[in-house]
Amino acid sequence: MHTPNLIEVNHITKTYTEGETSTKVLKGISFTVKKGEFVAIMGPSGSGKSTLLHILGLLDEQTSGDYIFAGHNSKGFSEEALSKLRNQRIGFIFQSFNLLPKTTVLENVKLPLLYSDVPRSEWDKKATAAIELVGLSHRINQESGDLSGGEKQRVAIARALVNEPDIIFADEPTGNLDSRSGKIIMDFIQDLNENKGHTILLITHETATAEHAERIIRIYDGEIASDEKVKRRRTASDEYLK
Repeated sequence: MHTPNLIEVNHITKTYTEGETSTKVLKGISFTVKKGEFVAIMGPSGSGKSTLLHILGLLDEQTSGDYIFAGHNSKGFSEEALSKLRNQRIGFIFQSFNLLPKTTVLENVKLPLLYSDVPRSEWDKKATAAIELVGLSHRINQESGDLSGGEKQRVAIARALVNEPDIIFADEPTGNLDSRSGKIIMDFIQDLNENKGHTILLITHETATAEHAERIIRIYDGEIASDEKVKRRRTASDEYLK
């Protein structure tokens, strides 16, 4: 059975211009991501991977080339349509968590629902289910500022999942975590893909983190250096839910 492409990137370039100086950050990037894939984009600092993520996440526009998301060319979207797509079809997990520290876990996870079509009467139910999925039901009424780094990232994952997006973009999700917490978070993200069918696109510069994916695209100086299937890491048991 043919699995459709969720993402198609065709000859994407990105050039930043300041005064008379132009810097070409992306130089003709092309690849596809199928629904249900777990793809890691690897590259050193300055390689263009974060710029690419912003384009894929509809947070920025390419200079040239086409980006097809779920069958629609991003060039045809209005700002309102882009905002709705980001909210309802894309989940983001960031290195810095981006939580409201003086707000409870439940309220943080409910935030994306404020701008969704989900009836207000269902918000608590959906947010509670997402929190349960990441194993933090016992922290649901705690302020996020009181949590450990690993717990904060699990709240961020629950928030990314609450609208049941088509794809989750994870930008250096273990960057602010110690090695054990980082491994637990990556085991959890891998489980979301392997056992729950979520499409994941991971941005990282760490080989050990990228090895949780089933495919690694390496970027150097704004160009794809390699794109290959890999044997992914085995996850631990259910340690990530402890």
